[in-house]
Amino acid sequence: MAALGSPTSQMDAIPVDGPPDPRASKEAGMNKYTLLCALLASTNSILLGYGESFSSVFYRCLLFQMFDLFLHNHIHQVSFLGFHTNWPINMFADIGVMSGAVLYIKENMKISSTQVEILVGSLNVMSLIGSLASGKTSDYIGRRYTIVLAASTFLIGALLMGLAPSYPFLLTGRIIAGIGVGYALMIAPLYSAELSPAMKRGLLTSLPEFFITFGILLGYIFNYALSGLPPNINWRLMVGLAALPAIGIGLGVVVMPESPRWLVMNGKLNEAKRVLRKISSTEAEAELRYEEINKAADLVTNAEKSDWHGQGVWKELLIRPARPIRRMLLAAVGINFFMQASGNDAVIYYCPEVFRAAGIHNKKELFGVNVIMGLAKTSFVLLSACYLDRFGRRPLLLLGSVGMVVALGCLGLGSTFLEHSSSKPTWAIVLCIVAVCADVSFFSIGLGPITWVYSSEVFPMRMRAQGTALAISVNRLRQKA
Repeated sequence: MAALGSPTSQMDAIPVDGPPDPRASKEAGMNKYTLLCALLASTNSILLGYGESFSSVFYRCLLFQMFDLFLHNHIHQVSFLGFHTNWPINMFADIGVMSGAVLYIKENMKISSTQVEILVGSLNVMSLIGSLASGKTSDYIGRRYTIVLAASTFLIGALLMGLAPSYPFLLTGRIIAGIGVGYALMIAPLYSAELSPAMKRGLLTSLPEFFITFGILLGYIFNYALSGLPPNINWRLMVGLAALPAIGIGLGVVVMPESPRWLVMNGKLNEAKRVLRKISSTEAEAELRYEEINKAADLVTNAEKSDWHGQGVWKELLIRPARPIRRMLLAAVGINFFMQASGNDAVIYYCPEVFRAAGIHNKKELFGVNVIMGLAKTSFVLLSACYLDRFGRRPLLLLGSVGMVVALGCLGLGSTFLEHSSSKPTWAIVLCIVAVCADVSFFSIGLGPITWVYSSEVFPMRMRAQGTALAISVNRLRQKA
């Protein structure tokens, strides 16, 4: 990527698959301070995971309510993936949903299904707006203060939702939280990528996917644990607890440095040197990284650096992009689009019914299965993160994508056979269960973590923040669709 012909493209487009500088290979190591900063920045992604677990509860409840109405008016049996059931469809909502916030909010606030739909959709819509605005914001105020902005915005939203006396306050809190989620999605991998040494960049930049998964898991666990409290208290705690990681991030920023790349782009060279000494394992590594960053920023004149806030980047990306920039933009936007288009969310969403068909009917057992699935997903994300820097991005992305194709093909085969069979052969049920688990696992190896890594690496330094923001906004747009 660094060898691209366009002058603009030579401005530090971090190599995605190529080996890092040999001198860096010898000197670079896992600096504990860098790891701590990447962990703190990536903790922002818990906000998305926790918020999405809350959203999935809403969506599932609404979906099953519509199905239930359809069943009462038309039929008495429904089939999904070939699994037939005579139970009322709203029993499906008991699978991790009865312990969720939506039922209690509807009951406690006496709101309609339309109001619930608006409440649910507002987070994704506003996260799209937040992610679009985050690039320009981080170029203007810096990466560190953008992290503060993301955390504080979500904190305000969570507190408004938890303390909401009425539906308008609840909706306002959800809207504000959605903006914070959009900012967090962009800034976490970007900050980690700009802080990390080349040899560890894949590991540290994939941490946001781990925290998204961990946040979803936390959301389900808290929903389940708090469901026994009175209806006017439990849902407030469910949504209000999201303020805790936001507070932790806000406190953690005290020890986090500004991105050295942003400092160099703004002409703050001495401060950039100080930061690089803190986040590098040796003085030699710090000097090497400073030389590389300064060389990448050479096309920006000293006069521009003193007043540089990311101006003109949108024009270069969208209106008059050079051919290499078009390729970068297509790659980043494409991987974000296909991350959501892969259908992984739908597979996870309906996997309880697959396990129900396997004979697991108890609600607590089904919840336990969901937790195990979440733990497996988290484990495979960590496995991928550990090998990203050894094998490169493309091999793991190809492995994950091919694995998902095979898994979804097996799921389609097994479910089609069950749908057209009067009995439920054990082999078909086992095939569907294995396929669901395999699809989730391969997603966590490939598209899940690598999307964030690739998006934050592929653009040249001057347009990295706004290019990443544009790519991630496509992710949110496709997720909403």
